[in-house]
Amino acid sequence: MPLNKLNNLFGKSPFEPIQEHIKKAEACAMALQPFISAVIAKDWDSANTAQQQIVKLEHDADLIKKQIRLNLPSNLFLPVPRSDLLELISMQDRIANCAKDIAGLMLGRQMEIPAPLIETMSKYVDLAIATSSQARKAIEELDELLETGFRGHEVKLVENMIEELDRLESEADQLQINIRASLYSIERELPPVDVVFLYKIIELIGELSDKSQKVGSRLQIVIAR
Repeated sequence: MPLNKLNNLFGKSPFEPIQEHIKKAEACAMALQPFISAVIAKDWDSANTAQQQIVKLEHDADLIKKQIRLNLPSNLFLPVPRSDLLELISMQDRIANCAKDIAGLMLGRQMEIPAPLIETMSKYVDLAIATSSQARKAIEELDELLETGFRGHEVKLVENMIEELDRLESEADQLQINIRASLYSIERELPPVDVVFLYKIIELIGELSDKSQKVGSRLQIVIAR
């Protein structure tokens, strides 16, 4: 590959495209806020607009992912193993995919959130988004980690970020338990098929937090090496 094309992709930092990718993945998650607001309002035109934005962002993330996989240099030119970075990209990509799956399923079925669940479900989505944002913040520290040789105060700073990421994911897990219990208490009042898909959406939102947390876990492996 010509050197100028490699520089165009990786800029001044070998981590720059990875950081660009996590920003797109986070944007996919953040776009769930207007989407869920539209769903709650039963404004399906606005929900469709928000879902299309998520699809576009996920597509943009896919393009970045493909370019990274095609052009990532061999270990000779990287400060960390190539396989670790490729795995990190895969973890980040699942954030975008999960956001797209949530919006696609809810819009496709025009799913309504039962009134008793609306407040908790909104908090649950916000928490999942916060988890993805925390993952992005940690990945943005890769340049500083490189400058310090993956040692010293910067490592401790990133480890603290990862601990906060774990805390957010754990909080999301607890909220998922609460939402499931709330749904169980009213499920006999709802059409059975709707109940099945509501449980599926609850699971997918939980997966969004889980995928974000796994980005932190993979970053921790990178730091440890």
